[in-house]
Amino acid sequence: MKSTNQHTKVEKGQQFPLTIKRLGINGEGVGYFKRHVVFVKGALPGEEVVATVTKPGDRFSDATIKKIRKASPDRISAPCPIYDQCGGCQLQHMQYEATLKEKADLVRQAFERYTSFSERELPIQKTLGMENPWYYRNKSQLQVNKSKGQLKAGLYAENSHTLIDLSACMVQHKLSNHVTQVMKEILQDLNISIYNERKHRGAIRTIVTRVSFTSEDVQLVLVTAEPSLPKRKQLIEQVKKRLPEVTSFMHNVNEQKTSIIFGNKTELVSGEETIEETLGDVSFSLSARAFFQLNPEQTVVLYNEAKKAAKLTGTEKVVDAYCGVGTIGLWLADQAGDIRGMDVIEESILNARENAAKHGVTSYQYEVGKAEDWFPKWSKQGWKPDVVVLDPPRTGCDQKLLHTLKQTKPHRIVYVSCNPSTLAKDVEQLKQSGYKVQNIQPVDMFPWTAQVESVTELVYHKS
Repeated sequence: MKSTNQHTKVEKGQQFPLTIKRLGINGEGVGYFKRHVVFVKGALPGEEVVATVTKPGDRFSDATIKKIRKASPDRISAPCPIYDQCGGCQLQHMQYEATLKEKADLVRQAFERYTSFSERELPIQKTLGMENPWYYRNKSQLQVNKSKGQLKAGLYAENSHTLIDLSACMVQHKLSNHVTQVMKEILQDLNISIYNERKHRGAIRTIVTRVSFTSEDVQLVLVTAEPSLPKRKQLIEQVKKRLPEVTSFMHNVNEQKTSIIFGNKTELVSGEETIEETLGDVSFSLSARAFFQLNPEQTVVLYNEAKKAAKLTGTEKVVDAYCGVGTIGLWLADQAGDIRGMDVIEESILNARENAAKHGVTSYQYEVGKAEDWFPKWSKQGWKPDVVVLDPPRTGCDQKLLHTLKQTKPHRIVYVSCNPSTLAKDVEQLKQSGYKVQNIQPVDMFPWTAQVESVTELVYHKS
């Protein structure tokens, strides 16, 4: 395939007809021009389009739709008025049920590309979706800028530095939209300086909101490029007066020239340090920088699938790697014998310990640090888990952790993944050490985007 591709040269601006075969990992349609792979933004499987090349390459090229000759029956009009500009969602032009089918296919494609499993060794289930896939996100992190006296809070348009205002996002909780909009008005009314990225001057960089779906309390974080919060007293007065739903008002300092949202210093401005969120019967205290799943309703679905895959009987030693505030571990705790977890963010571990104690979990240990460091320590001390739950970042598991897993060989691994490609690569390594895939359950945590989460159940079989 690769050698054939090299013979097919395409040029920028070139146009040709394409039949779209499938979706790519970023939600684009994938077609083949003389066996050359072409990614077409906005195209859907089964469509016949005329494509215009925007970025030619040796192995693959990017293109846009010049004309749709034959539309997919799954094509719909996107309900969001700024859908084409924002780039936050990639699939609002597709029937929701059809997106669920394609997300399971994205998982299948990753395993076919990166593993040696045969098709019968891949028990990939139908994607579990939402009944109402709107206003589901509990957290927003919106960049702020000011141009011609107009203050915007939003996301940068794809491949540009144009900020698209997101005051009425259809996937954010409505309270997030409200608090952000009022916060913009407060900043404007108080004439507080706004960060200019190009000049690296000004104060307010980002408005972060987190909503508790249970209580509808809101945590507000203002991220500044300066050590102090300007007009602090007036800000507190205005937030209390105009945003009574804000029960936790925090200030984070990020003085670096970086696209990373948070700096290392976070302080309380007014209210409480944390807000409470409840999943099922388990409640969690969340500090400003603590990781927590962004879709509470589907998190319950995801964690129930993890619990099902863990197959606990009440005595097992469980490691919750990349544990955050302890969500998955505490979800399993009522059926486990001993829970241990780790995370690199200290506030998350403090929250995890607090959450465990609050729920009467007596046998737990949460530590600050990386899974790949703590796991070998515990192994050397003779503490070996029966079940390991992995919920790594998009980059997948650290090689050191995978090596430890291959050495210690816990009977069961439950891999919660947000990236099918890194999941497949990691699972292939575990397969070489004797693990078999029992089940793969995709879950739609982020409707209308190309992202798909999944729970993979792996069991060790001695050769």
